[in-house]
Amino acid sequence: MSQQAERFRDPRNALSTLRTRLVMAGVFVGAIIALSLSVAFSWNVGPEGGAGGGAPKLSPAAAEAFQSPPGTCLTWNNPDATDARRVPCAESHLFEVTSIVDIGAQYPPGVPSPNLEQWQEISRSQCTVDVKPYLGRNLDPYGKLSMNLLRPTPAQWADGDRQLRCGLQWAGQGGKLQPTKGPAKEQDQSAVWEPGTCLALLNNSFGDPIDCAQAHSYEIFATLDLKTKFKDGYPSQEQQNTWLDTECSTAAQEYSGNADLAAKKLIISWDVREQESWDAGSTLVNCKVAAVLPDNKGLAPVTGSVKVGTGESPPPSSSSPPKTGG
Repeated sequence: MSQQAERFRDPRNALSTLRTRLVMAGVFVGAIIALSLSVAFSWNVGPEGGAGGGAPKLSPAAAEAFQSPPGTCLTWNNPDATDARRVPCAESHLFEVTSIVDIGAQYPPGVPSPNLEQWQEISRSQCTVDVKPYLGRNLDPYGKLSMNLLRPTPAQWADGDRQLRCGLQWAGQGGKLQPTKGPAKEQDQSAVWEPGTCLALLNNSFGDPIDCAQAHSYEIFATLDLKTKFKDGYPSQEQQNTWLDTECSTAAQEYSGNADLAAKKLIISWDVREQESWDAGSTLVNCKVAAVLPDNKGLAPVTGSVKVGTGESPPPSSSSPPKTGG
């Protein structure tokens, strides 16, 4: 390793594998919570519904979205998904239905709806069974896509509806659903962001995309494909680190216009891939720049982009960063 590269080496790389496992586990649970609590489709409140009226009805678009067959993609704009609708999978979307599961045998009429922990277990046990046949390959356990489900609304449950829509989504590290394009079986599952993306600072780690003008954790400056170097099979993480050390350092100089990142107290970091990810076809990685706290126990805030032509980012503060979300 060159002396210059050593200056930029992320001191937390030794913990990257463990950190990745923990973060992805947290994202999976957080995504289940977000979707199972927030997806409550539009109510069409007419003369027979609303305050003092009878049972409200689902709007036609929401009812159609909930009854979607496998292979259907859905999207919405409102935080509570009250404007959920079907869209072609080639367009930007937030959820792709992969299978339909009926839990009527376990939850017959009159039985209360599952609680949140039970919904999570149902998603893990029922939705993961059919995902490999649907994708035609393994689901990358560390990739951008994760399983979730659309459950019946309270009114549907009371009427005896026990059908669930299992599906795939991309939940960012901060828990916000990220749009994807194209059918899931055609997507690269690598958890990468476009160069120029900055990620929010979240509890001394990283969250969802944020404007680079705001205090952030990482700035993504390159996406590399490990297969361009390693054509004969999965490379060890030591081999990945050795190659990415050189490639990311070169890409950083091109992106920043040969800026002295060390003088700005910034370090270069990168992703490494697990064997399971490689086997699922995830070979893309991000190169990124960040700052670390003086005790090396977390990321420090950086404001502004290091990209050439956008202005220089000031040195990060040496104090503990504020907790900001994505």
